[in-house]
Amino acid sequence: MSGERSDAGGARADGTATDEPPVVVKIGGAKAVDPAGAVGDVAHLAANGREVVVVHGGSTVVDEVIERLGMEPEYVESASGVTGRFTDAETMEAFTMAMAGKLNTELTAQFREAGVDAVGLSGVDGGLLSGPRKSAVRVIEDGKKKIRRGEHSGRIESVNADLLSGLLADGYTPVVSPPMEGKESDGGVTPVNTDADRAAAAVSGALGADLVLLTDVAGVYADPDDSDTLIESAATPEEFDSVEDAAEGFMGKKVMAAKEALSGGSGRVVVADANVRDPIVAALGGAGTTIERSAVAEQAETEGETA
Repeated sequence: MSGERSDAGGARADGTATDEPPVVVKIGGAKAVDPAGAVGDVAHLAANGREVVVVHGGSTVVDEVIERLGMEPEYVESASGVTGRFTDAETMEAFTMAMAGKLNTELTAQFREAGVDAVGLSGVDGGLLSGPRKSAVRVIEDGKKKIRRGEHSGRIESVNADLLSGLLADGYTPVVSPPMEGKESDGGVTPVNTDADRAAAAVSGALGADLVLLTDVAGVYADPDDSDTLIESAATPEEFDSVEDAAEGFMGKKVMAAKEALSGGSGRVVVADANVRDPIVAALGGAGTTIERSAVAEQAETEGETA
């Protein structure tokens, strides 16, 4: 993952400096996630000198826009068993309308109403999130492996950290959404879908930030069906193995994103409840599941040696 890390701290409202790392906050796109608490927290953090970047998803709204256009949302199972959206050309149009058009603009307006000097960006703007386009995917249909062509997706390989650092240094709070910049083999650029959790991870790693992944549960549960089994922290590879083993469904993607963020340069990742009071401040204060860089450091070093 390319991109220069930001070493500069922020400044409080009274002008005094703070050496705390930036915070990247991923706000989920599910209907069960209320962004109001996160908006208030970002306003509080920004006023107190903490640099914040917001990354948001929006799968529910994307599906609603697709249906309003008379299409059906299509999800496929990858060869590795992960379920994800199949994004053909028509779906990609609806995706961009929903994410970069509707959701990003509305969320940026909410932050500005709360006193945050927010700037809305898609991953295409300034080459913020960039990587090769994936035009075909391997899927499982009726128990058989097939190749589906016409896909518009990509995996982020570079982050324009200078763009984000410049905005943060000038007192702005970037609000980032997919699509990303998909690079074609002939040098062209196509907006393509990318997972918002992994986008947040890429941004967090590039900035050396703390990452808060907000969702509709309190964190990672040892027993996914029992909220009393919250895993509060993981600081060793063995503890992280337990987190990975416990993560099912949508939580598996969040733990994957956490691993990518920490391997890329984040100091810590917190998976926490978006719907509690002061959700970001609570997460940074120990609520949810906190995964430290030391939990993946040994593996990250080994991968670096073999790369």
